[in-house]
Amino acid sequence: MNIIGIIPARYASSRFPGKPLVEIHGKTMIQRVYEQAKKATRLADVIVATDDNRILKHVLSFGGKALMTSDKHPTGTDRCHEIVAMLAEEDQHYDVAINIQGDEPYINPEQIDLLAGSFDNPQIHIATLVKALTDSEELFSANIIKVIKDSSNRAIYFSRTAIPFQRDKIRETWLQFHTYYKHIGIYAYRTNTLKEITQLPAGSLERAESLEQLRWLENGYAIFVKETSFESHSVDVPEDLMKFNVQD
Repeated sequence: MNIIGIIPARYASSRFPGKPLVEIHGKTMIQRVYEQAKKATRLADVIVATDDNRILKHVLSFGGKALMTSDKHPTGTDRCHEIVAMLAEEDQHYDVAINIQGDEPYINPEQIDLLAGSFDNPQIHIATLVKALTDSEELFSANIIKVIKDSSNRAIYFSRTAIPFQRDKIRETWLQFHTYYKHIGIYAYRTNTLKEITQLPAGSLERAESLEQLRWLENGYAIFVKETSFESHSVDVPEDLMKFNVQD
């Protein structure tokens, strides 16, 4: 199976402009993400998808691969589809594309391989990762996306609220009565499915929660979830850089 890793990276972040080029212990964030992704054994190639020439030039400067995409894409999923389509025009065809978040500088390559392994099952068309929650503060944070899944490990719903609601239980004890999962924001799609979902209009669920994966669920696409034990640390605002104390 031919699998490509794509790292969407845009410069104009409203909360952290220029985020991909910020330095973390001597290397830019996009370089760290790229180098971690290259360690994944299931990927045939890794490409940065960007709409900014500064990011493009930087990735090429450290020996990475990057391609320019439109600056009109509303999501990383749309940016991934453009890359797959561009490569197909050059007769480079991939079965699966993995959308690797460009703001997780220490993403574990084993997470990428774990997700890639989902597609050994021909019935799976979209997959993502979840991790069991152990912290009540994260459970009730609107910035942490929660997931409920069925017995076949297909996502039932994603939400910014804590789901399911524990009736007659004190909020601080909810984790004692149910295993809650948070979403690890890395997606993988069969490339034909990727093309289909980028043509779907946004629905009321997506507009309510501002979560694009709800568009796919609302239109009948199954999202398979695999559980990881690795923690995920993303950089959303400059203060998040304080999380990283790793020295090379």
